[in-house]
Amino acid sequence: MSVPATVTLLILDVDGVLTDGSIVYDDRGAETKTFNVRDGFGVKLWIEAGGACAIVTRRGGEAVRRRAAELGIEHVIEGAGDKGDAVQEICRRTRVPPDRAAYLADDWPDLAAMRLVAYPMAVADADPRVRERARFVTRAPGGRGAVREAVEHLLEARDALTHHFRRYDGTQA
Repeated sequence: MSVPATVTLLILDVDGVLTDGSIVYDDRGAETKTFNVRDGFGVKLWIEAGGACAIVTRRGGEAVRRRAAELGIEHVIEGAGDKGDAVQEICRRTRVPPDRAAYLADDWPDLAAMRLVAYPMAVADADPRVRERARFVTRAPGGRGAVREAVEHLLEARDALTHHFRRYDGTQA
């Protein structure tokens, strides 16, 4: 199956997708997260290309909210017990139907969300059952460039990747 060029909404999980899935607590008990700068650039590139981006996560916290704000991600649902319901809410908020949405996943709690969207994707180190249900699996693991790879894949489907690359390499006319 080919990538739907009509995908305009990219929905991301956090732990295991935007991060490597590690949960780290500092000496005061505060949770910290490590985000990949290339994944962040991928999100910004997607938004610059006219796409919408959202986050759906079972956890959440200040680190998630801060990263979302830095990247310009306006729609964030934290504490999502049912990610399928959360995806439907994101689609209502953005006015983008699920048949124009992609979801990047890594584990079982993402399966309901993956089932709803037009283009379910998985990171390389996702659970094997999640990878089986994905239409695209990144080569990069979660938190290590998988989001950037997924964005480039979606932009390639629109025949827009070269155009956006040329904006950066100075060859755009």
